[in-house]
This record gives sequence, C-alpha cells and structure tokens, in this order.
Amino acid sequence: MSVRTLPLLFLNLGGEMLYVLDQRLRAQNIPGDKARKDEWTEVDRKRVLNDIISTMFNRKFMEELFKPQELYSKKALRTVYDRLAHASIMRLNQASMDKLYDLMTMAFKYQVLLCPRPKDVLLVTFNHLDAIKGFVQDSPTVIHQVDETFRQLSEVYGKLSEGEFQLIRQTLLIFFQDLHIRVSTFLKDKVQNSNGRFVLPVSGPVPWGTEVPGVIRVFSVKGKEVKKMKFRHGGDYVAAQKEGSFELYGDRVLKLGTNMYSASRPVETHMSATSKNAASRAQENIVPNPLAKEELNFLARLMGGMEIKKLSGPEPGFRLNLFTTDEEEEHAALSRPEELSYEVISIQATQDQQRNEELARIMGEFEITEQPENTSKGDDLLAMMDRL
Repeated sequence: MSVRTLPLLFLNLGGEMLYVLDQRLRAQNIPGDKARKDEWTEVDRKRVLNDIISTMFNRKFMEELFKPQELYSKKALRTVYDRLAHASIMRLNQASMDKLYDLMTMAFKYQVLLCPRPKDVLLVTFNHLDAIKGFVQDSPTVIHQVDETFRQLSEVYGKLSEGEFQLIRQTLLIFFQDLHIRVSTFLKDKVQNSNGRFVLPVSGPVPWGTEVPGVIRVFSVKGKEVKKMKFRHGGDYVAAQKEGSFELYGDRVLKLGTNMYSASRPVETHMSATSKNAASRAQENIVPNPLAKEELNFLARLMGGMEIKKLSGPEPGFRLNLFTTDEEEEHAALSRPEELSYEVISIQATQDQQRNEELARIMGEFEITEQPENTSKGDDLLAMMDRL
C-alpha cells in the first residue's frame, strides 16, 4: 500500500463531487428575478461552489492531507465529503448524499482503470484541478489556493518513479475493488456492463513512450536484436501523438478527469447484485474496523474535532435534490441496502487539551476569504458546521 495515495484520492473524488453538484445546481437554476426564497439562482450556484472549493483547498487542510499516511476506509472518507458538501448554504439529505458519493467513486474508479500509464493518474488529477479553477474564475484568492495545491502535487509526485506510481494505482484499485454501482451515463455509453463492471477498450492510443502492439523482438545476451516476429493483436491501437503536460498550464492530452456532465444529461445510479453481495462480505459498517481509532484521529485532525450534529427544526440553507423528483429520492433511501448506507461519524476530540487548541486553530483557518455581501441564506463556515 502506498502512503502517497490519499491526496490523489481526495482531490479527484472532490473534483467529481463538484462536477455533479454543478450539474444539478444548473439543472435546478431559476432566474434571480423569478426565484422564490427557497429556490436556487445562478448567484447561489457560484456561491456554493466557491464556498466548497475554498474549504476543500484550505492551506492547513492540504498540509495535513499531504503527510504520508495509509488510506482509510470508505466510511471515514465519506464523513469528510459529507462535511465538505455542507460547507455552504446547500443541504443534501442522506439519499442524495449516498447518490453523490456513488457517482464520485464510480467515475474516479473508471478513470483509474483506463489510465494508460500509472503516472497518468497525476494528469487525471490536473484535469480536475483545471476544471475546478474554472468554477471559481471570478475569485483570484481561491484560484491561488488551487494553484498552491498544484505546486504541492508537482513537488511531491514529480520525483516519484514509475514503480511508485504503479503502487499508487494498485492502492487505488484495491480501495475501489468491491464497488460495482451502475451509472446511467456509463451504461448508455456502453463502457459499463449491467453487473456494474467496466468494459476496458481494445483500441485507441497506446501509452506514451510505447509502441503499438504486434511485434515480438528477441535480443541476445549482448542486447542485440536477433529475431523479430509479428502477431495479430486483435485491437485497433495507434501511437500516442504527444505526452500530456504536467505543468501548471498546458495541454493534458488525456481526457480522463474532465467534466463528463458538461453535456447536461441526467445521471442515475443503481445497485447491482454484485454490489449487494459484496456488501455482506465487506461488513464495513457492522464489524469494528481495527483502524477505526486511527481513522477518527485522522478525521479529527482534518476536520478540527468538530462534532457533526443532527439538524433540529427547519432545515437551514437550501436543499439540493440529486434525483429528478422527491419521490425518487425517498424511494432510493428506502431501497438502498443497509450495508451500503454510510452513517455519518460524529467526532469530538476532547481528551488532550493541547491538541484541542491546535485543532481549534486549524479550524479557524476553515473560513471563506471572500464573503458575499448578502449572507441571509447562510452564516460563516463555523456556524454552518455547528448546525450539521
């Protein structure tokens, strides 16, 4: 298991989360002069994305994230994204949050599977960062936060060997191996089977620096080519024209990690029989996790030891539904297998006074630097988190 996997997993899943939220916010967008108090406007959409991205790329958060550490469970990471998704005036109920997490994980799993080279997972990450900057193009402060994360990625991963990237890829695939959730977009594009497993292509460009398959070369002990044989590979491959850019600005070439919802089509998720069976094997939400204590410590460091509380009274902020209708959302909540539902973890670090002071200081960094003038639909970040 690679100890350098967590930043890539977090940033790519976060990028996919923002793609989904942007698509749904646009779909429910109402012109500002016609919107009721509880309806979304374009200003609300931009504000939600700005708030989430500002929180996601917080400097202290990134420093903690980039420390070498093992991956944690899906349940633990889900808690982080639950907090992150609610770092604005937006509110998601359990069914919509489940669907959001399903879409995030399956999209990035597909991208990891299709990466031509293990190193290309870094290009996938850069594609997500490029798109994220597009969401906050009117906020130079937040763009600077994203650029700083890019520089951290370049510094940490730019010097890794191909073998280390292969270990990162294997770690990611192990994390995703029991997830087989059907996504309507993938099914329509025929890149996913009805059992939730992906279809790998046998055509297209080969990895940069490699040749199109079809030739076997035999070399002598002195390294001289002594024999060459041809074979039919059965695919339709072409040579890569150029390598994607790993610079701050440049052509990534690789399209994996770009926004697949930009075509504006509804996306549904369905649990496959394979996933339901795998859930009973995983027992992640039932059997105590031996890493649970370490996971909670990890989350306490990241989220500042704030306790997640159930909302009481009227739901604050604006509610976003990731389903077409409220009835579909209610049905999804009732039909989802219990083993595959993620309970939000409540974390409160109270044992060590000195550590709590440090966590409080870190949490103080979790604030949006550019506050809109009208704050009637939501308070500052700390007040919002207190209401979770």
